[in-house]
Amino acid sequence: MYHYRVEDMTCGHCTSTITKAILATDKNAKVDIDLATKSVKVESTEDFEVIREAIVEAGYSAAFI
Repeated sequence: MYHYRVEDMTCGHCTSTITKAILATDKNAKVDIDLATKSVKVESTEDFEVIREAIVEAGYSAAFI
């Protein structure tokens, strides 16, 4: 499981956009987002950097924790 901190995630629209970006990269990924802690956890067969890039390309910062 990969864990990212997304500081600029601020609302439900953000969480939806990030989830869609991750699922576009890996349709079988399991995504768990906690908006209050700005945490995104992803269970995926893709490399952690590929998932991070999907978040960044969606317009958000993503730091691997």
